[in-house]
Amino acid sequence: MAKSPIKTPCVGLCSTVYGDLVCRGCKRFHHEVIHWNSYDEAQKRAVWLRLEQLLVQVMVAKLEVYEPARLRGQLEQRQIRFQPQQSEYCWAYQLIARGARVISNLDAYGIALMPEFRDWDLPALRDAIDREFFLLSEAHYQRYIAPAFLREAMG
Repeated sequence: MAKSPIKTPCVGLCSTVYGDLVCRGCKRFHHEVIHWNSYDEAQKRAVWLRLEQLLVQVMVAKLEVYEPARLRGQLEQRQIRFQPQQSEYCWAYQLIARGARVISNLDAYGIALMPEFRDWDLPALRDAIDREFFLLSEAHYQRYIAPAFLREAMG
């Protein structure tokens, strides 16, 4: 059985072309966007894993996926693209990112908002999640990547 190639995290909203060091769309670092096609599978998996870990960190503070099978079934039924191998919290993000304006009952998807977010409308929650995910990615870049680039430049 042939392995399928690892897909890009790109969501078609790239801001690195405008000089951002972290893409506001997919949250990858500028060099990862530029060099994605030359990365081997291990490098691509490492990028996906970092993005997943950061997104899950944001999501678990906002909601609980109490029935992952129901969420997965709903995503498949509604043909919402998601990565089955990722955490169900990444699946929940895909649902909210794509359906925030039309979803009226998250219970139907096996999801419950944390008490402090139950009064939020989903578009506002989606925007808050996206903003926090971006800020975490940017902080990760500043902490771990930027110093290495500086050392190489000074080198």
